[in-house]
This record gives sequence, C-alpha cells and structure tokens, in this order.
Amino acid sequence: MLAGQSQYHQLYSVDILGLQDHRLPSISPTLHLPSTTNSTFKRTRQLSISFSLNHHQNPQTTSSSPTSDNEENFLRTHNAKSSVLLLRHLSPHQEGNSTPPSAHPKSQGKLIPREDKAKLLKMSLIRKRTPQFPGSIYVQCPSGPDFNASLPPLQNLFEGQKGNLVITANDDDDEMLMKALEIRRGVTVEIFKEAMRKGKFGITYSTNLISKLSDFIDFVMIQAASMKQLPEFSTASYNFRARTFIDDSGVVPLIRWLKHNSLSYPQIAKLICMSRGNLNSIRRLAEWLKTIYVRGRYIGVALTRAGRNILECNSQDLDEIVGYLEDNGVRKDWMGYVVSRCPEILSFSMEELKARVEFYLNMGIDEKDFGTMVFDYPKVLGYFPMEEMNQKVTFLKEFGLNDEEVGKLLAFKPQLMACSIEEKWKPLVKYFYYLGMSRDSMRRILCIKPMIFCVDLETIIVPKVQFLRDMGVQEEAIGNMIAKFPPLLTYSLNKKIRPVVVFLLTKAGVSQRDIGKVIALGPELLGCSIANKLDHNVKYFLSLGISLRKLGEMIADFPMLLRYNVELLRPKYQYLRRTMVRPLQDLIEFPRFFSYSLDERIIPRHRIMVEQRVNFKLRYMLGGTDEEFDQRVQAAVERRQRFESGVTFEEE
Repeated sequence: MLAGQSQYHQLYSVDILGLQDHRLPSISPTLHLPSTTNSTFKRTRQLSISFSLNHHQNPQTTSSSPTSDNEENFLRTHNAKSSVLLLRHLSPHQEGNSTPPSAHPKSQGKLIPREDKAKLLKMSLIRKRTPQFPGSIYVQCPSGPDFNASLPPLQNLFEGQKGNLVITANDDDDEMLMKALEIRRGVTVEIFKEAMRKGKFGITYSTNLISKLSDFIDFVMIQAASMKQLPEFSTASYNFRARTFIDDSGVVPLIRWLKHNSLSYPQIAKLICMSRGNLNSIRRLAEWLKTIYVRGRYIGVALTRAGRNILECNSQDLDEIVGYLEDNGVRKDWMGYVVSRCPEILSFSMEELKARVEFYLNMGIDEKDFGTMVFDYPKVLGYFPMEEMNQKVTFLKEFGLNDEEVGKLLAFKPQLMACSIEEKWKPLVKYFYYLGMSRDSMRRILCIKPMIFCVDLETIIVPKVQFLRDMGVQEEAIGNMIAKFPPLLTYSLNKKIRPVVVFLLTKAGVSQRDIGKVIALGPELLGCSIANKLDHNVKYFLSLGISLRKLGEMIADFPMLLRYNVELLRPKYQYLRRTMVRPLQDLIEFPRFFSYSLDERIIPRHRIMVEQRVNFKLRYMLGGTDEEFDQRVQAAVERRQRFESGVTFEEE
C-alpha cells in the first residue's frame, strides 16, 4: 500500500458518504410496485402489505382464507424483506409520528442486516451489474431509469452524521469501509485494464502487470478521490475521474515504451511504483542509460536495482559520477557493463564514491589495475558497505600480507570481497588447521589460488579431501598436497580428478597400492588432460618397449614423468640410447633422467665422464651439484689410476 492509505481513507469516506456523486441520491429509498393509479394505490397499499405479512407469518391461515376480488387484482411482487422495509419507511407517516426518519440514523442502520449492507455497498460501487430475480426491491440494470432511486442512501450503511461527515469508530463501520476500499480498488483495476486494452495490450500481459501495480492502483484511487474537490470534477463519477487521471498520466504509453526497450513486466511494475507518480523521470533516466552503453534488459536491471532515489537524480550528477570513474581507469566503453552489473554506483553521492575509490587506491592499486578490477567484478566498488570491506581487508592481513599485497590480491581476485568472513573464511581456515596446514601454507594458497577462499567448504573442498583419503593418501600428506598444488581444490571431482585416477589405474599401469603415493607426490597429474597429455605420454613410453607394469613402477617413482612434453622427451631418449649407449633398463631404474636439461646437465656431464674415462649410473651422474659431481669424478679417476698402476685399494 502507499503511504497515503490513511489519506485515501479520509477522501474515500468523504466520497462515498458525502453523497455528492450523481449516482448516489440523497432521497429516501422507494419501492417499485406495479403501475396503478394513485387512488388505487392508496386504497390497496395497506391491504397488500398486510396480506404479505400475514402470509409470511401464518402461511396456513392465509392459504385457507378466501380472497376477495380486489385482492386478486394485486399479486404479491415483493418478498418479506421488501415488505418490512416498506412498512418501516411508511410507518412514521401512517402512525402520525412527528419524528422524521433522519432523526434515527442508528435505528435505520440496524434495519439492514450485515450481509445486506455488504451487498448494497457492492451494488453502489461496482461498474457492471447483473440482473437479479424478478420482483427484487433494487433495480440491477445500471441503464434503467430507476436504478439510483431504488438504492437506499449510502450513509445509512454507516453509523454517523452526514453534515459534518463524522464516522463513529466501531468494528462494523471499519469493516464496511475496508470492503468499500476493496470494491473501489477492484473498480480501479478494471478501469486500468480497459486503458491497457485500448493501448493494444493483451489480456494476460495486462493482468500480470496490474497484479504487481498495487501501489500505483492506490495512488490512482487517491488522485481520483482528490479530483472531486476540483470544480470541473465535482459532479463527475469516480469512474470518470479515475479514467481521466490514467489517461492524463501517460502511464499506458510509458508501459509500451518500456516494453519496447526489453523491460519485463515485473521491472515495469516496480519502476512505476518507485516513481511515486513522477512517470517522466523513468523515460528520462532510461534515455540517459543508453548514452553510457547500457543496452537491452540491463536498462531495467539498472533502473530497478539502483535504488529508490535514482529517479530523483538529475543528469548532471550522473555525468559527474561517470566522469570520475573514467578519470580513475574505468574506460568509457566499459561503463555500460559496470553500471549494468552494479547499478548501485549511480545512487552514491560524490563523497561516498570518492571514499570507495580511494579505499582501493590507497592499497597500492594503480589506475589501470583499478579499472580492470572494476570491470572484472563491478560489485567490488558499490555493492558492499564500507565497514564490511574494511573488516575483510583486516582479515586478509592476518595471514601476513601487507597493504600492497592485499591490493594486488584484490586486483587479481576482486570476488574475495563477496565472501563472508563468518560463513566462508573462518570455517575454511579452521578446516585447514585441522589438515595440519600452517599460516604460511594458507598464505601460499591465498596468493596462488585465491579462488579457494571463495568456494563452498562443505560441497567442494570436503568431498575432495575425503576422496584423497579413500585413495590411500596419508592424513599428514593431504595438507602438504594442497599447499604444494592449491589448484587441486578447484578441479571438479567427477569431471577431472576421478577420471584421471581411473586412467592411472587402468591405462598407465599404476597399482592400487601405489596410487596414493602417486597422487601425493604428483598432485599436478590430477590437472592434466587425459586426451591431450596423459594418453600421449603413456603411448610414447610403451612404444619404447617398456612394459605396462614397469611403466606403472616408473610413474610411482616419478609421477611427473607423464607431465612432460613428448617433443622434449624424444631428444633425451635418443641421446641416452645412441650417444651414451645406455640400456633401457637404466632408464627404467632412473625415470628422473627426463627431468634434467639435455644441454645444461646431461651432455656436459657425459662429456666430462668420457674425457676422464669414468662411468656412473644415471642416478649418480645427474644427481647433486656440480661440485659434488666433480668430487665424485676425481675420486673415480684416482681409483682408476691406482688400479692401472697395480696398487689396489686394500693395500693402501
């Protein structure tokens, strides 16, 4: 309801009780009897009424008593209620009572039952009336000449005085007034539907739209009731006043224009109710949004979500907001996207907007990164309260991050501002502590993959950790796995992690006993593509003559074997087999051979071994630093020289 409900209650009470509408006469109610002459009516009026009452009270006596010729000429055309009303109306004049009927308003009000009051009220206010049974005391055809004369004065339905329009406060009158409001609201709805129908709108669309325009319907009722005070509408009916106001407001053409601009009927209804009668502001603001590249249905989104005071803003203030954002890195062609996703920006004052922009700039974010951040997630600027934003920044600093690191983190992942501290971050931190992670590990996760702090703990993280347990990963290794490879928690369990595990067990020769070890040592495998990476590598190693079981053992010893590019593996293998003339078994025993650089480690050390005429296993050849390798070569050379000189190690 509108805030002016009480105002309408007063205006409406004046409207329906003042009896200044030409449809509500102030004369006493009359009954329509069969057409007779005045003398005949005077002569037979009492007889017909008495017969009706006797027949109602003593049906057996009446039916058995003979009727006279005069009585046969007047058949009863009214029921018992109509007779009682007529007798009550005529009794003061017939019995010589000097008290006028108007002096007993309360007694007259009590004559009409409660159900009949509601019926009379509805008959007086509704637009369309249906014919009633023959002999009704009220004429139901609105086009009939005696329709208004057949209805009793409407003030008889209420307790009060007509002169000063004072209504007695009692439950019965309040209920009748509420019923009158509902009836008149229904009449207003029908008038609005008729205007929509003239505007070429369908019945279903009009019904759906009007069902959400309750506030505007009440506004029309208030305006139509207040129009009665104007001289030109003092004698006009409520229907005419309501229809005139709807036509003059231009609401139907506005609805057509908004619908043409891709606004849905709930958005149109919300805008009309928000306008509080100032419908021109809707079209003005929609045209302005088009100038900043807001298109299609997002016009309605921006108008309805920007806030109630957005319709009161002028174009100069809105241009100032847009210009300030452009000066701080938000490109003009991005502005439509930003406003469409966060229209709350338009409802800020310049002081509040500057405070929000400086909040991020003071953390070391430059203008370029700020504009990119706002474009990536517009809500980061205008959706959250400043107090909540400060609390989240303080919480992030507890991981050991300074202002600049927090600024870079928010510029990279502004969606962090949408996460709740109590509902997401604190439960996640507690769970990581349960897995044995330190604060430094959490800081690493936050810096490498901040998205983990945005996902749901119960539905995304916990099932993956439980799956790792089921695969045989030791409890103390799970935390290290996550800290080593944080993106693991962002992969889909059923679409990514589980298929890779199945591939390792069935196609790569990894045994069930070693699968937990493989996952713990090489969690990066769970992020590899099966078709583009893992399958190609497995086929390459099998083509070298390595059996599937041996390949599984190699993977268990060095899981990263499957992550290398085949084009990098092939030159190393050729150098091992052709130049170094090493057997395949050496490669099976030391699969880490492929992890060393061919030009910087393998070839230089192999040349040194050839020059010094020494030979090592691949493990000792490639492992260790250059100093350790030189010491190892020198010791081997000395042993060779002693052997050649005939001095054995035992004799020394």
